[in-house]
Amino acid sequence: MDFVHLLVIPILVGTVATAQEAPVPQPTPAPTPAPAAPAQTSNYFNPSISVIGNFLAVGGTNEIENLPSASLRESELGFQAIVDPYARADFFISFSEEGANVEEGYLTFTSLPWDLLIKVGRMRTAFGKINTLHVHVWPWPDAPLPIVNLLGGEEGWSGDGVLVAKLIPLGDTFSEATLQVFRGESEGLFTAAKRSDLAFNGHYRVFRDLSDSTNLDLGLSYGFGPNGTLPDATTRLSALDATFRWKRLRTGLYRQVVLRGEFFRSSRDQAGGTESATGWFAGADYQFARRWWVGVRGEAAEHADDAAILDTGLAATLTFLPSEFSQLRSELRRRRYAGSYKANEILFQVQFAIGAHGAHPF
Repeated sequence: MDFVHLLVIPILVGTVATAQEAPVPQPTPAPTPAPAAPAQTSNYFNPSISVIGNFLAVGGTNEIENLPSASLRESELGFQAIVDPYARADFFISFSEEGANVEEGYLTFTSLPWDLLIKVGRMRTAFGKINTLHVHVWPWPDAPLPIVNLLGGEEGWSGDGVLVAKLIPLGDTFSEATLQVFRGESEGLFTAAKRSDLAFNGHYRVFRDLSDSTNLDLGLSYGFGPNGTLPDATTRLSALDATFRWKRLRTGLYRQVVLRGEFFRSSRDQAGGTESATGWFAGADYQFARRWWVGVRGEAAEHADDAAILDTGLAATLTFLPSEFSQLRSELRRRRYAGSYKANEILFQVQFAIGAHGAHPF
Protein backbone atom coordinates (compact mmCIF):
# COMPACT_ATOMS: atom_id res chain seq x y z
CA MET A 1 0.00 0.00 0.00
CA ASP A 2 1.52 3.29 -1.06
CA PHE A 3 1.91 6.48 0.97
CA VAL A 4 -1.02 8.29 -0.64
CA HIS A 5 -3.47 5.58 0.37
CA LEU A 6 -2.17 5.71 3.92
CA LEU A 7 -3.19 9.40 4.06
CA VAL A 8 -6.58 8.99 2.39
CA ILE A 9 -7.91 5.88 4.25
CA PRO A 10 -7.90 7.40 7.78
CA ILE A 11 -9.77 10.46 6.49
CA LEU A 12 -12.46 8.25 4.87
CA VAL A 13 -12.81 6.04 7.96
CA GLY A 14 -13.19 9.01 10.24
CA THR A 15 -15.84 10.50 8.01
CA VAL A 16 -17.93 7.29 7.98
CA ALA A 17 -17.64 6.80 11.74
CA THR A 18 -18.78 10.33 12.39
CA ALA A 19 -21.78 9.84 10.13
CA GLN A 20 -22.90 6.65 11.92
CA GLU A 21 -22.44 7.94 15.49
CA ALA A 22 -25.66 9.13 17.14
CA PRO A 23 -25.58 12.79 18.05
CA VAL A 24 -25.57 13.70 21.72
CA PRO A 25 -28.05 16.45 22.65
CA GLN A 26 -26.42 19.62 23.85
CA PRO A 27 -28.05 22.40 25.87
CA THR A 28 -28.87 25.52 23.92
CA PRO A 29 -26.57 28.34 25.05
CA ALA A 30 -28.13 31.54 26.27
CA PRO A 31 -28.09 34.29 23.64
CA THR A 32 -25.23 36.74 23.94
CA PRO A 33 -26.54 40.22 24.73
CA ALA A 34 -25.91 42.74 21.98
CA PRO A 35 -23.29 45.35 22.84
CA ALA A 36 -24.62 48.78 23.63
CA ALA A 37 -24.42 51.14 20.65
CA PRO A 38 -21.95 53.97 21.19
CA ALA A 39 -23.45 57.39 21.60
CA GLN A 40 -23.36 59.34 18.36
CA THR A 41 -23.88 62.98 17.64
CA SER A 42 -26.24 63.53 14.72
CA ASN A 43 -25.09 65.80 11.89
CA TYR A 44 -28.63 66.32 10.69
CA PHE A 45 -28.77 69.91 11.92
CA ASN A 46 -25.25 70.84 10.83
CA PRO A 47 -24.84 72.75 7.55
CA SER A 48 -22.93 71.43 4.57
CA ILE A 49 -19.46 72.99 4.71
CA SER A 50 -17.09 73.55 1.81
CA VAL A 51 -13.79 75.30 1.17
CA ILE A 52 -12.51 76.40 -2.23
CA GLY A 53 -8.96 77.63 -2.79
CA ASN A 54 -7.93 79.77 -5.75
CA PHE A 55 -4.18 80.20 -6.34
CA LEU A 56 -2.96 82.52 -9.11
CA ALA A 57 0.55 83.09 -10.48
CA VAL A 58 1.24 85.81 -13.05
CA GLY A 59 4.18 86.41 -15.37
CA GLY A 60 4.91 89.28 -17.73
CA THR A 61 4.58 93.04 -17.33
CA ASN A 62 1.43 95.07 -16.72
CA GLU A 63 1.70 98.51 -15.12
CA ILE A 64 -2.08 99.07 -15.26
CA GLU A 65 -3.23 95.87 -13.54
CA ASN A 66 -0.20 95.17 -11.37
CA LEU A 67 -1.10 91.72 -10.02
CA PRO A 68 1.34 90.00 -7.62
CA SER A 69 3.58 87.29 -9.05
CA ALA A 70 1.89 84.66 -6.83
CA SER A 71 -1.00 84.78 -4.40
CA LEU A 72 -3.76 82.73 -2.85
CA ARG A 73 -6.14 85.00 -4.65
CA GLU A 74 -9.24 83.98 -2.79
CA SER A 75 -10.45 81.22 -0.49
CA GLU A 76 -14.17 80.68 -0.19
CA LEU A 77 -15.81 79.11 2.85
CA GLY A 78 -19.38 77.97 2.25
CA PHE A 79 -22.18 77.04 4.65
CA GLN A 80 -25.43 75.71 3.18
CA ALA A 81 -28.40 74.12 4.93
CA ILE A 82 -32.15 73.67 4.98
CA VAL A 83 -33.60 76.01 7.62
CA ASP A 84 -37.09 74.50 7.72
CA PRO A 85 -39.60 73.10 5.20
CA TYR A 86 -40.03 76.57 3.76
CA ALA A 87 -36.52 77.99 3.37
CA ARG A 88 -32.81 77.29 2.96
CA ALA A 89 -29.77 79.40 3.85
CA ASP A 90 -26.55 79.92 1.89
CA PHE A 91 -23.47 81.73 3.18
CA PHE A 92 -20.22 82.22 1.25
CA ILE A 93 -17.35 83.97 3.02
CA SER A 94 -14.28 84.90 0.99
CA PHE A 95 -10.77 85.36 2.39
CA SER A 96 -8.11 87.30 0.51
CA GLU A 97 -5.10 89.51 1.20
CA GLU A 98 -7.53 92.37 1.83
CA GLY A 99 -9.28 90.43 4.59
CA ALA A 100 -12.52 88.49 5.09
CA ASN A 101 -15.77 89.43 3.40
CA VAL A 102 -19.27 88.01 3.20
CA GLU A 103 -19.50 87.44 -0.53
CA GLU A 104 -23.06 86.17 -0.29
CA GLY A 105 -25.38 85.38 2.59
CA TYR A 106 -29.07 84.96 1.93
CA LEU A 107 -32.23 83.10 2.85
CA THR A 108 -34.24 81.53 0.03
CA PHE A 109 -37.98 80.91 0.41
CA THR A 110 -38.68 77.92 -1.82
CA SER A 111 -42.27 76.92 -0.96
CA LEU A 112 -44.18 79.92 -2.25
CA PRO A 113 -47.31 79.88 -4.41
CA TRP A 114 -47.57 81.03 -8.03
CA ASP A 115 -44.09 79.70 -8.90
CA LEU A 116 -42.45 82.48 -6.90
CA LEU A 117 -39.00 82.44 -5.30
CA ILE A 118 -37.75 85.07 -2.84
CA LYS A 119 -34.23 85.68 -1.55
CA VAL A 120 -33.35 88.05 1.30
CA GLY A 121 -29.81 89.07 2.26
CA ARG A 122 -26.58 89.77 0.40
CA MET A 123 -26.34 88.31 -3.07
CA ARG A 124 -24.93 88.76 -6.53
CA THR A 125 -27.09 90.74 -8.91
CA ALA A 126 -28.85 88.89 -11.71
CA PHE A 127 -27.29 91.29 -14.21
CA GLY A 128 -25.99 89.51 -17.27
CA LYS A 129 -24.60 85.99 -16.91
CA ILE A 130 -21.00 86.13 -15.68
CA ASN A 131 -21.89 88.60 -12.92
CA THR A 132 -24.16 85.97 -11.33
CA LEU A 133 -21.28 83.48 -10.96
CA HIS A 134 -18.59 83.21 -8.30
CA VAL A 135 -15.01 83.75 -9.45
CA HIS A 136 -14.08 80.06 -9.21
CA VAL A 137 -16.87 79.13 -11.67
CA TRP A 138 -15.59 81.39 -14.46
CA PRO A 139 -14.04 79.65 -17.49
CA TRP A 140 -11.03 82.01 -17.17
CA PRO A 141 -8.74 83.04 -14.30
CA ASP A 142 -9.56 86.75 -14.76
CA ALA A 143 -12.59 88.99 -15.21
CA PRO A 144 -13.57 90.27 -18.68
CA LEU A 145 -12.94 93.98 -19.26
CA PRO A 146 -16.64 95.04 -19.24
CA ILE A 147 -17.02 93.69 -15.69
CA VAL A 148 -13.99 95.68 -14.55
CA ASN A 149 -14.72 98.93 -16.41
CA LEU A 150 -18.52 99.12 -16.25
CA LEU A 151 -19.60 97.15 -13.15
CA GLY A 152 -17.23 98.65 -10.61
CA GLY A 153 -14.40 96.11 -10.59
CA GLU A 154 -13.51 92.44 -10.87
CA GLU A 155 -16.06 91.36 -8.25
CA GLY A 156 -18.90 92.94 -10.24
CA TRP A 157 -22.24 94.07 -8.86
CA SER A 158 -23.65 92.61 -5.65
CA GLY A 159 -25.67 94.11 -2.83
CA ASP A 160 -27.89 93.77 0.24
CA GLY A 161 -31.58 93.52 -0.45
CA VAL A 162 -34.43 91.40 -1.77
CA LEU A 163 -34.86 89.29 -4.91
CA VAL A 164 -38.21 88.14 -6.28
CA ALA A 165 -38.24 85.68 -9.19
CA LYS A 166 -41.13 84.06 -11.04
CA LEU A 167 -41.23 81.22 -13.53
CA ILE A 168 -43.29 82.03 -16.61
CA PRO A 169 -44.41 78.94 -18.59
CA LEU A 170 -43.88 79.25 -22.35
CA GLY A 171 -44.51 75.74 -23.62
CA ASP A 172 -41.20 73.88 -23.90
CA THR A 173 -39.26 77.06 -23.09
CA PHE A 174 -38.02 77.90 -19.60
CA SER A 175 -38.68 81.56 -18.80
CA GLU A 176 -37.93 83.53 -15.64
CA ALA A 177 -38.44 87.15 -14.61
CA THR A 178 -36.41 88.59 -11.72
CA LEU A 179 -36.69 91.86 -9.80
CA GLN A 180 -34.13 92.97 -7.20
CA VAL A 181 -34.11 95.93 -4.82
CA PHE A 182 -30.83 96.74 -3.07
CA ARG A 183 -29.36 99.33 -0.80
CA GLY A 184 -27.79 101.75 -3.26
CA GLU A 185 -24.21 100.91 -2.32
CA SER A 186 -21.80 98.88 -4.45
CA GLU A 187 -18.06 99.55 -4.54
CA GLY A 188 -17.02 101.43 -7.66
CA LEU A 189 -20.57 101.55 -9.00
CA PHE A 190 -23.20 103.02 -6.64
CA THR A 191 -23.05 105.31 -3.59
CA ALA A 192 -25.94 105.80 -1.16
CA ALA A 193 -25.88 109.20 0.53
CA LYS A 194 -29.15 108.60 2.39
CA ARG A 195 -31.39 105.72 3.40
CA SER A 196 -33.82 106.24 0.54
CA ASP A 197 -31.06 105.80 -2.06
CA LEU A 198 -31.81 102.38 -3.54
CA ALA A 199 -30.61 100.41 -6.53
CA PHE A 200 -32.90 98.34 -8.74
CA ASN A 201 -32.33 95.54 -11.21
CA GLY A 202 -34.60 93.60 -13.54
CA HIS A 203 -33.64 90.49 -15.49
CA TYR A 204 -35.55 88.34 -17.97
CA ARG A 205 -34.17 84.95 -18.97
CA VAL A 206 -35.24 82.46 -21.63
CA PHE A 207 -33.75 78.96 -21.90
CA ARG A 208 -34.64 76.38 -24.54
CA ASP A 209 -33.37 73.00 -25.67
CA LEU A 210 -32.92 73.27 -29.42
CA SER A 211 -32.25 69.53 -29.77
CA ASP A 212 -31.01 66.59 -27.71
CA SER A 213 -27.49 67.97 -27.93
CA THR A 214 -27.90 71.78 -28.07
CA ASN A 215 -29.51 74.51 -25.98
CA LEU A 216 -29.66 78.30 -25.96
CA ASP A 217 -29.78 80.64 -22.97
CA LEU A 218 -30.70 84.32 -23.50
CA GLY A 219 -30.95 87.13 -20.96
CA LEU A 220 -31.87 90.82 -20.88
CA SER A 221 -30.99 93.03 -17.89
CA TYR A 222 -31.62 96.61 -16.79
CA GLY A 223 -30.56 98.28 -13.56
CA PHE A 224 -29.98 101.71 -12.03
CA GLY A 225 -28.91 103.37 -8.81
CA PRO A 226 -27.32 106.52 -7.29
CA ASN A 227 -23.67 107.15 -8.13
CA GLY A 228 -23.00 110.01 -5.68
CA THR A 229 -21.28 112.34 -8.15
CA LEU A 230 -24.11 114.90 -7.91
CA PRO A 231 -27.38 115.16 -5.99
CA ASP A 232 -29.88 112.78 -7.64
CA ALA A 233 -27.24 111.59 -10.13
CA THR A 234 -27.76 107.97 -11.24
CA THR A 235 -26.01 105.30 -13.25
CA ARG A 236 -28.19 103.27 -15.60
CA LEU A 237 -27.02 99.87 -16.82
CA SER A 238 -28.30 97.47 -19.46
CA ALA A 239 -26.98 94.16 -20.74
CA LEU A 240 -27.73 91.39 -23.21
CA ASP A 241 -26.24 87.92 -22.69
CA ALA A 242 -26.31 84.74 -24.77
CA THR A 243 -24.93 81.25 -24.14
CA PHE A 244 -25.02 78.36 -26.62
CA ARG A 245 -24.05 74.81 -25.61
CA TRP A 246 -23.47 71.73 -27.71
CA LYS A 247 -22.81 68.26 -26.33
CA ARG A 248 -23.59 65.03 -28.15
CA LEU A 249 -24.68 62.87 -25.25
CA ARG A 250 -24.51 59.41 -26.83
CA THR A 251 -21.41 59.47 -29.03
CA GLY A 252 -19.50 62.45 -27.65
CA LEU A 253 -19.32 61.96 -23.89
CA TYR A 254 -16.17 64.07 -23.59
CA ARG A 255 -16.80 66.48 -26.45
CA GLN A 256 -18.67 69.74 -26.00
CA VAL A 257 -18.66 73.36 -27.11
CA VAL A 258 -19.79 76.43 -25.18
CA LEU A 259 -20.18 79.79 -26.94
CA ARG A 260 -20.93 82.84 -24.81
CA GLY A 261 -21.11 86.59 -25.16
CA GLU A 262 -22.41 89.68 -23.38
CA PHE A 263 -22.95 93.30 -24.35
CA PHE A 264 -23.08 96.08 -21.73
CA ARG A 265 -24.11 99.72 -21.77
CA SER A 266 -23.63 102.30 -19.00
CA SER A 267 -25.14 105.81 -18.80
CA ARG A 268 -23.61 107.75 -15.92
CA ASP A 269 -24.74 111.19 -14.72
CA GLN A 270 -21.74 113.29 -13.70
CA ALA A 271 -20.39 116.81 -13.80
CA GLY A 272 -20.45 117.98 -17.40
CA GLY A 273 -23.33 115.77 -18.49
CA THR A 274 -24.11 112.11 -19.00
CA GLU A 275 -21.32 109.75 -19.98
CA SER A 276 -22.42 106.76 -22.09
CA ALA A 277 -20.02 103.83 -22.36
CA THR A 278 -20.28 100.34 -23.83
CA GLY A 279 -18.41 97.06 -23.57
CA TRP A 280 -18.58 93.47 -24.73
CA PHE A 281 -16.86 90.12 -24.56
CA ALA A 282 -17.25 86.90 -26.53
CA GLY A 283 -15.70 83.52 -25.88
CA ALA A 284 -15.61 79.92 -27.05
CA ASP A 285 -14.62 76.87 -25.00
CA TYR A 286 -14.11 73.38 -26.40
CA GLN A 287 -13.73 70.14 -24.45
CA PHE A 288 -11.57 67.85 -26.59
CA ALA A 289 -10.84 65.08 -24.06
CA ARG A 290 -12.12 63.78 -20.76
CA ARG A 291 -10.11 66.22 -18.65
CA TRP A 292 -9.05 68.89 -21.15
CA TRP A 293 -10.58 72.18 -22.31
CA VAL A 294 -9.25 74.89 -24.61
CA GLY A 295 -10.77 78.35 -25.01
CA VAL A 296 -10.45 81.83 -26.50
CA ARG A 297 -11.92 85.21 -25.51
CA GLY A 298 -12.11 88.62 -27.11
CA GLU A 299 -13.14 91.75 -25.21
CA ALA A 300 -13.42 95.53 -25.33
CA ALA A 301 -14.81 98.11 -22.91
CA GLU A 302 -14.88 101.87 -22.54
CA HIS A 303 -14.48 103.44 -19.11
CA ALA A 304 -17.73 104.29 -17.33
CA ASP A 305 -16.56 107.79 -16.34
CA ASP A 306 -14.76 108.54 -19.63
CA ALA A 307 -15.98 106.75 -22.75
CA ALA A 308 -13.06 108.16 -24.75
CA ILE A 309 -10.81 105.62 -23.00
CA LEU A 310 -11.10 102.18 -24.61
CA ASP A 311 -9.43 98.98 -23.39
CA THR A 312 -9.26 95.86 -25.56
CA GLY A 313 -7.95 92.35 -25.06
CA LEU A 314 -7.46 88.81 -26.36
CA ALA A 315 -6.92 85.66 -24.31
CA ALA A 316 -6.40 81.93 -24.86
CA THR A 317 -6.85 79.33 -22.11
CA LEU A 318 -5.93 75.68 -21.55
CA THR A 319 -7.61 73.84 -18.67
CA PHE A 320 -6.86 70.43 -17.12
CA LEU A 321 -9.41 68.89 -14.76
CA PRO A 322 -8.00 65.95 -12.74
CA SER A 323 -11.45 65.62 -11.14
CA GLU A 324 -14.50 67.72 -10.36
CA PHE A 325 -12.73 68.92 -7.21
CA SER A 326 -9.60 70.43 -8.77
CA GLN A 327 -8.41 72.17 -11.90
CA LEU A 328 -5.27 73.66 -13.40
CA ARG A 329 -5.60 76.46 -15.92
CA SER A 330 -3.17 78.62 -17.89
CA GLU A 331 -4.02 81.74 -19.87
CA LEU A 332 -2.07 83.80 -22.37
CA ARG A 333 -3.44 87.34 -22.24
CA ARG A 334 -2.76 90.41 -24.34
CA ARG A 335 -4.42 93.71 -23.44
CA ARG A 336 -4.19 97.21 -24.82
CA TYR A 337 -5.15 99.98 -22.40
CA ALA A 338 -6.45 103.36 -23.59
CA GLY A 339 -5.54 102.34 -27.12
CA SER A 340 -1.79 102.63 -26.46
CA TYR A 341 -0.21 100.73 -23.55
CA LYS A 342 0.20 97.02 -24.30
CA ALA A 343 0.55 94.24 -21.73
CA ASN A 344 1.43 90.62 -22.49
CA GLU A 345 1.00 88.19 -19.59
CA ILE A 346 0.67 84.54 -18.70
CA LEU A 347 -1.63 83.53 -15.85
CA PHE A 348 -1.49 80.16 -14.11
CA GLN A 349 -4.37 79.14 -11.84
CA VAL A 350 -4.83 76.21 -9.46
CA GLN A 351 -8.25 75.65 -7.88
CA PHE A 352 -9.30 72.97 -5.41
CA ALA A 353 -12.39 72.20 -3.38
CA ILE A 354 -13.13 70.16 -0.28
CA GLY A 355 -16.48 69.49 1.31
CA ALA A 356 -19.99 69.50 -0.09
CA HIS A 357 -20.21 72.50 -2.39
CA GLY A 358 -23.63 72.99 -3.93
CA ALA A 359 -24.37 73.57 -7.58
CA HIS A 360 -24.10 77.05 -9.07
CA PRO A 361 -26.63 78.73 -11.37
CA PHE A 362 -26.80 77.11 -14.80
